[in-house]
Amino acid sequence: MATTATSIAKTYLDALAEELEISDTRYEQAEESYQSLGRWFNRSASMLRDYDPAVYVQGSFGLGTVIKPLHADEEYDIDAVCELKALSKPQLSQETLKALVGMEMEGYRRSQAMAKPLREGRRCWTLNYADGAQFHMDLVPALPNAQDVRVLLDSKGLDASRAATAIAITDNERLDYQQITHDWPRSNPKGYLDWFKGRMRVVLEKRRRAMADAVKASVEAIPDYKVRTPLQSSIMILKRHRDIMYAKDELNCSPISIIITTLAAHAYQGEEEIADALLSILSGMEAYIARDTRGRAVIANPSDPLENFADKWAEFPERERAFYAWLRQAQRDFAHAASLADRHSITDSLSPQLGHELAKRAADRSASKPAGLLRGATAAAAGALSTPSFSNTARTPTKPQGFA
Repeated sequence: MATTATSIAKTYLDALAEELEISDTRYEQAEESYQSLGRWFNRSASMLRDYDPAVYVQGSFGLGTVIKPLHADEEYDIDAVCELKALSKPQLSQETLKALVGMEMEGYRRSQAMAKPLREGRRCWTLNYADGAQFHMDLVPALPNAQDVRVLLDSKGLDASRAATAIAITDNERLDYQQITHDWPRSNPKGYLDWFKGRMRVVLEKRRRAMADAVKASVEAIPDYKVRTPLQSSIMILKRHRDIMYAKDELNCSPISIIITTLAAHAYQGEEEIADALLSILSGMEAYIARDTRGRAVIANPSDPLENFADKWAEFPERERAFYAWLRQAQRDFAHAASLADRHSITDSLSPQLGHELAKRAADRSASKPAGLLRGATAAAAGALSTPSFSNTARTPTKPQGFA
């Protein structure tokens, strides 16, 4: 496929990425929502306070790859974690941990006069905000799991360098959900975010410094969500392309975002323009799909190499076929668009793949104001400091009442 883009195509793809971005206000709302919950968990009357609760964001909000929904009435999904740092797996069951966090979330919901009930998911609690807020939060209860994950990965000869931030999470469909056991489901969103940022660190810090200079602020005052790298923008474009292609996904085959994100981050080579990054990613991402001895696809979690993001492909081969069908289509669509030197031709080319309204808005934006190097470089930096988590001061761990 094409590896270069015309100047018009580059400007168009810059504008397209900007059209997909959510507003800073949305990021600030998301940040305040989990910070507010963290303050509630750490208040003096909280049942969780003695167990050192820390609430932090994960998923696309943490990665900076959130895109505007396809439809105006769709909600944003904020994924967060509540890690009780002063508890361990031998002290309680998954069920008990989830119930503890759920009771405090219910108290928070009532204190905030939220009309919609708290909902329990397989691994999380879902907090539904008012209709006008247009978002909900999925909060995953968790415990520290660094030592067990490090031992496990070391025993397999696998990379355990990110095990320090590993967590144990709950799953109400497991047979041992009500039992006290060391064998809990694993996750490591902080480790994954660290790896992801590492794939774009040079460009991210370069842009943050340039933005700080532009607004005469310190680099530390510029939060991640105010800076967008070509890797993040490329992922956002690919996610929208996926959304349109699988808008009527009756078989649940749409490629999942974590697979697209992981392969794109692997393939990213530090390009400083969106078009260059997008074409490079589409050319290279397939090379990072490994195969085991039985020929099954393996897309390892960089923060936990024992987790295979493509593990469902063996059970549902139609999902693997759907991924490759999407990848081939994206390669054709963006290679063709990149070769065009007329804005109207690019718009016509991408309208069926991205949605007519979005393609038209991107064309209008690219015509009126070519995208610059930085996103929001002239935005005010005042009050830009962000706090990624809340944790109360260190306390001596105590065993919860009724815990074995």
